[in-house]
Amino acid sequence: MDNKRPAVAYFCMEYGLHTDLKIYAGGLGILAGDHLKAAYDQGAPLVGIGLLWRQGYTKQRIGEDRRPYDAYPCYEYDFLRDTGVTVTVDIRKRDVCAKVWLVDRFGNAPLYLLDTNIPENHDPWITGQLYGWFAEERIAQEMILGIGGLRALRALGIKTDLYHFNEGHAVFAGIELIREKTQAGMDFEAAYAATKDEIVFTTHTPVKAGNEAHNHDLLQYMGAYNGLTRAQMERLGGDPFNMTVAGLRLSRIANGVSALHATTAQRMWEFVGDRPPIIAITNGVHRKTWVDERINKAYTEGGDLWGAHMAAKEELIIDVERRSGRRLSPSALLIGFARRAVPYKRSDLIFRRPEIIDPLLREGKIQIIFAGKAHPLDDIGKETITRLVEISHQYPQSVVFLEDYDMETGRLLTRGCDLWLNNPRRPLEASGTSGMKAAMNGVLNLSILDGWWPEGCVHGENGWQFGADGDTPEQDQEDAEALYAVLLDEVLPTYYERREKWVAMMRSSIVMASERFSAARMLNEYYTLIYTR
Repeated sequence: MDNKRPAVAYFCMEYGLHTDLKIYAGGLGILAGDHLKAAYDQGAPLVGIGLLWRQGYTKQRIGEDRRPYDAYPCYEYDFLRDTGVTVTVDIRKRDVCAKVWLVDRFGNAPLYLLDTNIPENHDPWITGQLYGWFAEERIAQEMILGIGGLRALRALGIKTDLYHFNEGHAVFAGIELIREKTQAGMDFEAAYAATKDEIVFTTHTPVKAGNEAHNHDLLQYMGAYNGLTRAQMERLGGDPFNMTVAGLRLSRIANGVSALHATTAQRMWEFVGDRPPIIAITNGVHRKTWVDERINKAYTEGGDLWGAHMAAKEELIIDVERRSGRRLSPSALLIGFARRAVPYKRSDLIFRRPEIIDPLLREGKIQIIFAGKAHPLDDIGKETITRLVEISHQYPQSVVFLEDYDMETGRLLTRGCDLWLNNPRRPLEASGTSGMKAAMNGVLNLSILDGWWPEGCVHGENGWQFGADGDTPEQDQEDAEALYAVLLDEVLPTYYERREKWVAMMRSSIVMASERFSAARMLNEYYTLIYTR
């Protein structure tokens, strides 16, 4: 362990460490998993705090009606280590017990998971489904994460210098820190100031709906005030109680997850009094987890990079055939698009002009693989997936939708596709780590200049950018036209007619991404810029 670095407790609602541990929904969890892996690689004094989701997020299936539906199997794991610790949290005036498990088998810093699915509980459901269905359930989950997580650290005897809240879900840990200090004799103002000095906060989504808020009467009923008064809680989170606002006010410094996102977040939260500075620490990904060994070897040894890429592409094509019955062509341009199904990501933007895209698909000039999940309660997201599935039936030789997107699918896609497409409405993409994974594998990005891409893109040298800078009523139409122009005039001619240039661009992509967008660089910046004073 590096005793010169402060000891950090990292709180997050989800962790994507391995496909065998179903406690993640998407990018936030994958980022948290990579953060813990980077800490392990560096021997950093950091531990993770999370919840053991017995039913995971959702197991997505596509029905005969071409609509996605959700299943919730109960997962059991034989690799969890019993710490022997159980903590209690008062929820709705009833003690809820949470057993603490340790996960340390995936090359990660210690991850402690709280589990309410134990016999002594009347409310075992709390750690059932990740991102539960209704407000009462969500608050209970966040109380277990925050209040229970802090009590677990105390019970385990883990000394902590700093608490890192990765998103607002962990805010109740800050309330618990204030409660501890007031019980020790401090008044609220002193306890608040001392607590603020111990917390750093990462904000993610710039989409307003993604920043959770709760009704104060419900918080009080659930016991989330945890000894504080309504006036004190309103001072922290406003009315309604916004978890991101509270996270900002409870922290000494905060960060956005790309340079553009930090600017967006500063503007978005400028109305929040007592907020800390919001600096930029761009996300990174764990190279050992996401980079294909054959591609890495060909790159580092000056070998046949195209041959290594084609081997990865063939593995992806075989997996697609196994899962969908569709056999894609290894020689045709293969585009990957794997995202959460939310409106701002515009999954179907490439189909906006059928007269342009239809001949390319029917002639086999391009192939597209889609993957991604919608939240179980998001009907708009499910409609988006249904449309993509219908398009895949319209073009059975060229378009595939892969159900139940997970880490293994993501690994295959970000090393086996030729081109990685990303077209969010700027500036609503906070970071976009899948594009980093693709770039590290020599998969070229074709993306809106949003999230991380403005920091990495050199157009025509390591990938391509397209689209407008601002949010206008015509943005969708303008971005679609720009996408077609770059695809037709630059991407396709380079792929089919200038293979040497394509391979040179692959090498430039790997050079650009390997260190600048690694989890190792990211963790070092956290220690340098916000963990260490």
